Parts: sequence; C-alpha cells; structure tokens
Amino acid sequence: MDRRRLLKFGLALAAGVPLALSGTGRALASVVGSTGQAFSARWLREHARALAAQPYRAPQNPLPPSLQSLDWDQYQAIRYRPDQALWRHRNSAFQLQFFHLGLYFQEPVHFYEVVNGRAHALPYRNENFDYGDNGAFDDLPDGLGYAGFRVHFHQDFSRDIAAFLGASYFRAVGESRQYGLSARGLAINTGLPQPEEFPRFTTFWLERPGAGDLSLTVHALLDSPSVTGAYRFVIHPGANLTMDVEATLYPRRELTRFGLAPLTSMYQTGENDRRMANDWRPEIHDSDGLAIWTGNGERIWRPLTNPEQVTVSHFIDNQPRGFGLLQRDRDFSNYQDDGVFYELRPSLWVTPRGHWGEGAVMLVEIPTLDETFDNIVAFWNPKESWRPGEAYPIGYRLTWGETMPDQNPELGAVVATRTGIGGVIGQPRTYFSRRFAVDFAGGSLSMMDRHAGVEAVVSASRGKVELVSARPLHAINGFRAMFDLIPDDDTSPIDLRLYLRIGSQALTETWLYQYAPPPPEARSL
Repeated sequence: MDRRRLLKFGLALAAGVPLALSGTGRALASVVGSTGQAFSARWLREHARALAAQPYRAPQNPLPPSLQSLDWDQYQAIRYRPDQALWRHRNSAFQLQFFHLGLYFQEPVHFYEVVNGRAHALPYRNENFDYGDNGAFDDLPDGLGYAGFRVHFHQDFSRDIAAFLGASYFRAVGESRQYGLSARGLAINTGLPQPEEFPRFTTFWLERPGAGDLSLTVHALLDSPSVTGAYRFVIHPGANLTMDVEATLYPRRELTRFGLAPLTSMYQTGENDRRMANDWRPEIHDSDGLAIWTGNGERIWRPLTNPEQVTVSHFIDNQPRGFGLLQRDRDFSNYQDDGVFYELRPSLWVTPRGHWGEGAVMLVEIPTLDETFDNIVAFWNPKESWRPGEAYPIGYRLTWGETMPDQNPELGAVVATRTGIGGVIGQPRTYFSRRFAVDFAGGSLSMMDRHAGVEAVVSASRGKVELVSARPLHAINGFRAMFDLIPDDDTSPIDLRLYLRIGSQALTETWLYQYAPPPPEARSL
C-alpha cells in the first residue's frame, strides 16, 4: 500500500478501524499468562535490538474472506462499542477504543495493557464491535487482532483526541478538536525514484493510567525490512496536545535517506499556488507552510506548493531548534468549506531533544490532483548514515494545535504569499517577469510607518530582481513586500529569499520560496 492510499482510507477516519496479530505479537502472546509478563522500556529496547539481528519476517496472517471483501461503506459501518472502551469502568481520565481489521488494513497489530510493570494481552473480541448492516461475521478467529486505536479524554469521551492507525502513522487534535495532518514513527526512502518503505508499529503496550493521571504513556515496537525500533509516547491533552517521544532505532541495513519525526500533510491549492485551482473553494490545504527554527536562531517560513513534478528541498542545519508544518491561515472566508473546516486544521511542531547534530530538514512536495491525497512530507535527515549493529536513540516533542511554540514575538511572521504576472500596471510589458507579494504581520511592524525606513531584502539564486518595495498594510497592521523576478532561460527551480529590516535590525522571519519558471516559449506577456 502506498502512502496516499493508506492516508486516504485510514487517517481520514476520525471515528475508528482495527488490524491483526503479527508474528512478534503471537510469540509474545504465547508467554503471557494470567499474571502477565514483566515489561519495561528497557525490555522493549532489548527486544527490538534482538529482532534487528534477525532477518525481517513479513506478517503471514491472511484475513478471513469476509473482511477482505468489504467495500468502503461496509468497512465504515464497523464501530467499536463505546461501552466496551478500555478503562471505561475505572476512575480514569482516559478511555481507548480499537479499530477493526479489513479493507486496506490487513496487517495485524497486537496490544497489551501494562499494570504494575506487567503486560497483559488484550485479545480481539468481536462482541466489542457494532458491525452495523454487515450482520454477523462467523469466520473471525479469536486471535484476529486489531488495526490500531484511538484515545478519548474525560473532557469529552464522545470524541477522540489521538489515533494510531496504519503503518507507523498517528495524529492528534488541539483545541479545535479537528484532525488534519499526520505524523509517523519513521520515513525511509521518501522522495526517491524507488519504492518508499513504510515501517509498521506491530505491537503496542498501553500503560494503565492511575486515578488523577492526566497523561497517557504508550510503548510501541516498530519493524520493517530495514530497521526495528522501540518507541515511548507520553501524551498530554490540552489546548495544544503534546507528545513526548523517545525512540531507539536498530538498523538491519545501512540507512541513508531516512526521516526522523516525519510529518505528512496535504496541499492542493492556495493563494500562492493556483495550478490546481479547479474547485469552487478558494483554498484547499491542511497546512500552508513549513516553519524552521535553525540552530543559529534564524526563523524560516517556506510556503507549500503543489508542483508539477516531485520536488525535494534540503534545509541544511546543525542542532535544529525545531520545525513544523503549520496552518497559519485561520480565516474561514479564505476556504469557504463548511464541511471539513480547513481553517481549524491543527499545526504540528517538532522540538528536538538531545543531540541531533548535522543534517537537513527535508521537504518533499508531490503533485496531487485533489484533496484526498496527502502530498507533503517534512522530516529531519541526519548527515551521517546509520549502520546496522548500532543503536540510535532519538528524542523530541510533538505539539499539535493552533498556536505553535516557534514564533518569536519580536519578529514579524509571513501571513500571506501571492504570485502573478509582473510588470507595471498601465505600461506595456516587453519581457516576462513574475510578481511576488509577501505580507508580514506581528512583532514591531505595527509600530512602523511609511517613513520608518523599512526595506525588503531580496535575493535570488538566478535571474534578475527588480521593483522591490515594502510599504505598510494597515489591514493587517503589518507590511507588504513586493518584487518582480525576471528568470533566465533555464527552467530549473529558482530559490528566493526575503526578509524586512530597518538599518541592521531584522524585523521579520525569513521567507523562502522555490519558483519553477515556465519554458521560454510559454512565457506569455
């Protein structure tokens, strides 16, 4: 299954779906008795290390024919019964429900509940599901397993706040309680001209929360042909939901193009990219930009695009302070979608913990025809390859919500990017140029007037920049910077860079953009 199909049919679910039991899960289940098996994060790391020393074994659990033949509507009709939620009958702020196997989710996941340091198997029970109009399934074995799980919190048990479903994908919500982009455990070979590898969370250990506990701890085993891993998530619900992630990875083979803390989102069309503006809605996207806080303290904003061909961008850094895919535009009028409410989609920010060293934040933009395909991926790619036989610990915090921890209140931020034909209105155009208009707001910009000496600093990797200006834009209490780019005859992408300053003082974050000029014969005036 490719990433697009997985996300279209899996993470688009805000309500539920499950899987089956892996070979690893079966081996563990055979040694767990009524008193449970001793479990700890250290045990899981050693288990992952031992697994990495063995050849990869793909799941060999074909689903019963009745589940393989489900269509989308039939699969959607299967729901976990809320009255059977894990911890429902305990004094707990959390409840968990499980997703069912079927349709595109055919690889099993196994679950354990950890109580007082001992793991107890959570077997599949078909009586815990409401199968809707599907009727009864008579061929479902007791050891079927699940596809994933979702987390409910005591503020509103009827709505989930996080879900783990499909490969190593998971997502969460902030104050708006609206799902959007996703994260995953690890990305391998993303953006390369070869099949991408999708590691899977094959087994989860769920620590039973005590009375009064307002955080939930989840452990997961990751497995794939190239790597195994031991993961620990500590989930803190709130207006911004946070996840503290600790993982130790054990390569089976050398890893070169791999992504830590990968984020996956969707961008079809927006104010800066109208290539696929074939819908009545003005903008369609879960995220509108990549934000980076570099190791040297620079704040970067890179608007997303829906390119004509796969585009991979590298932002070289050392000890990054953070990066994320954000949805900055929160104005309903810019989307006009009263069904999925794109203006409420959460942003997601990665805060590294510990030593990340040299590497690059990578952005992969994939062409998409419509909003059902997630076509944006961002992750951290270490400079050095990872070798088999070694252990690689990594830690970071994920923040899901509307207000991210990346913004410096002293700096103006990009709030809009627009592009169009260049030139001077009312004067004949004698050559092709492209106009860029970038709006900045926040920081001290509202204190500046037309005579303050604010200037736009623009650079381009190729071509000629002209008609540069920066002037107050009172509608946003900020400034609008504008410039034209005259490209040369080369059609490869041109990197653009812009920020506002007064004297030697930077007033804003740095706007970066990648513009692919049309071929000379297509440059209409």
